[in-house]
Amino acid sequence: MTAYTIDQENNVTAYASAKEANGQPHAETFSSAKELARLAGKGQASRLVDIWNSLPGQTPVKRFTSRKAAITRIWLAIQQLDASVGAQAPREPSKRAGSGQKATRKETPPTGRDGSKKAEILNLLCREDGSTLEDLMAATGWQAHSVRGFISGSLRKKMGLVVQSSKRESGERVYSIAS
Repeated sequence: MTAYTIDQENNVTAYASAKEANGQPHAETFSSAKELARLAGKGQASRLVDIWNSLPGQTPVKRFTSRKAAITRIWLAIQQLDASVGAQAPREPSKRAGSGQKATRKETPPTGRDGSKKAEILNLLCREDGSTLEDLMAATGWQAHSVRGFISGSLRKKMGLVVQSSKRESGERVYSIAS
């Protein structure tokens, strides 16, 4: 039966037998999730985080949602440790450096779900000559303030589109998406 030890630096080591594990100085031995929970201590959530972050191949965390979740995740992760190797090296912190280049978005035309009012408004605004407020109201069945709010909130703020507003010679307000 595989036995495990936790040293003072919260590194976990797997051993092929409990006899091998008991021979380790300054290390606590356990062989079940219940024993791991007892060793981790009651009020020491930070120790569980330190144990998790020292396991090789695991993504480091800052905290766990609960003590039970932490014990379960740690127990499942240490089952993967190879008892024949002995002490595994603790996980090295990431040494990634920024690439210095920002990700760029591919320009895709704005869309909405087929048949939705959002898609209808986008189609009207993408027309070459734009669309009047009355056209948008007729297409959606909304009142003027709702159409203007949708353009401001959903299209400009949420989708990041540049919606231009201008008046025709007749005094009619026309909205269009800048391309």
